[in-house]
Amino acid sequence: MTTAAQPPRPIATPCVKVCAVDGVTGYCLGCRRTLPEIAGWARLGDEERAAIMAALPDRPDPMASLMAASGR
Repeated sequence: MTTAAQPPRPIATPCVKVCAVDGVTGYCLGCRRTLPEIAGWARLGDEERAAIMAALPDRPDPMASLMAASGR
């Protein structure tokens, strides 16, 4: 008897599909991750992803940096 293949388990992600990295802070404007974090996300373990996600609210808002640079 064969078992049906299980679909892959979804990976938790903070991605909001607003993908642009601020050159000053190095953080994505949508999710506040760095490019290395974004690029390696699928290879990270659950604990590593959870640690990054827990740190995101404490990171500077890259939109604030852009607004300050534009004089708004």
